[in-house]
Amino acid sequence: MKLLLTGGAGYIGAHVATLAEREGHSVTIVDDLSTGIARRIASPLVDIDLAAADSVEKLSTLMGETGFDAVIHLAARKQVGQSVEMPEQYFLDNIGGLANLLLAMREHDVRKLVFSSSAATYGMPSLDLVDEDYPGVPINPYGQTKLVGEWMVKNAATWGLRGVNLRYFNVAGSESKKLADTAELNLIPIAIAQLKRGERPIVFGTDYPTPDGSCIRDYVHVEDLAKAHLMAVSYLDRPVQEFATFNVGTGHGASVLEVLEELRQASGIEFDEVIADRRPGDPPRLVANTDRIEKVLGFKASFGLKEIVKSAWDAAN
Repeated sequence: MKLLLTGGAGYIGAHVATLAEREGHSVTIVDDLSTGIARRIASPLVDIDLAAADSVEKLSTLMGETGFDAVIHLAARKQVGQSVEMPEQYFLDNIGGLANLLLAMREHDVRKLVFSSSAATYGMPSLDLVDEDYPGVPINPYGQTKLVGEWMVKNAATWGLRGVNLRYFNVAGSESKKLADTAELNLIPIAIAQLKRGERPIVFGTDYPTPDGSCIRDYVHVEDLAKAHLMAVSYLDRPVQEFATFNVGTGHGASVLEVLEELRQASGIEFDEVIADRRPGDPPRLVANTDRIEKVLGFKASFGLKEIVKSAWDAAN
């Protein structure tokens, strides 16, 4: 299958591209390399800023030349804190970029799209295991752009688009050093970078209503996430297929302190974490209900927390 992968030079995108090529797909990557790293990928790379005024024309030319069977859209800004500081840029890039992509897809009758969404669409859920029907009330501009993106994909069904939204939970780990997550945006890469600098990892709050007082999240290995994308593409090939949204997680939560204990084991470094105040907007618990993706796609995560943390540590060293 001929796949167009936006954001394919990023941490997640490069894993998706690598697996897709391994499974025999022909992959073309669109990435402006604002955060992506070209050396991660072997696929053809086209430099297009999706939010730019000329992006529809450039995408249209590319689609006309190649004739893609499906698109996997990962390109987006994704820093929650930054989205609060510069919401206009997030709406311009995340929603404007998707709109331009959809316009080009419509022009060339490319009717299959897998959209990279996020558990940030849920906001502060009250359920132990949050399912896809939980009403989304995102609490930051990043989550808002992802929820609006889901609506855009769903509404494009009016012209024949067949879409899947994948709501990622906490993605971590790595297949190799080449594909490592080099951005210090999430707990595991942040803590690894702190240890490598001789610093103590920081825990923001140990007074949450959880067993050890620290926040609980659902950590999913990036290789499992890559597999979910290709299973979603296959789903779009089924004769009878409805628009669908799937959580991508493990269905199991781990606390910040449990993650740091796994990091002690993986690194062989003994350390005492720094306990800091809570950060505003951090839900005590955010764990996926994975029943739908298991039943419909047959997806089940293969890696546990120990393997996730160890692979992340090994890739960074």
